Amino acid sequence: MKIKPKAKKHDKQILVDSLSAQLGAANAVYYTDFTGLNVKRMTELRRRFKKAGVDYVVIKNTLALRAVNEAGLAGTRLHGPTGVVVAQDAITAAKVLFDFAKENDQRPLVKGGIYEGKAVDEAMVKKLASLPTREEALSIFAGYLNSIPMMFALALDARKTQLEEGSNEVPQASA
Repeated sequence: MKIKPKAKKHDKQILVDSLSAQLGAANAVYYTDFTGLNVKRMTELRRRFKKAGVDYVVIKNTLALRAVNEAGLAGTRLHGPTGVVVAQDAITAAKVLFDFAKENDQRPLVKGGIYEGKAVDEAMVKKLASLPTREEALSIFAGYLNSIPMMFALALDARKTQLEEGSNEVPQASA
């Protein structure tokens, strides 16, 4: 079956419109160079992204830039094979990307991206990957909140013991 040139252009526009809608709703977009990854590794990368709730799209650079511009984001010039990471959770997406790269000869390479509407480079994406995820941060915060009542209870117990020993003096902090 032969596709007419108009149909091909129409198909490309549908692809651009779909990606543009995804980008408009995304918190982060990272551009990657997947050169050096075979089909098996690419499939594994896509599986990991999907498991983390992140989209990974391989698309021509011209179409990717059209989608980025239509989404109202600042695009950068892209060269070579490009995979586009589209994520609501920028930190989780960056972690998946860099964890996978550690296991696969630093592939895919991060070309840059957009985080909260601003252009970012590979170093910034790497910094995002080092931050705790939302769930990790909430867990740490909950740990701190749980420790406050325990510290208060320990202080009350120490004061009770002090009073039972017959000393009503409040201990002074030494300098």
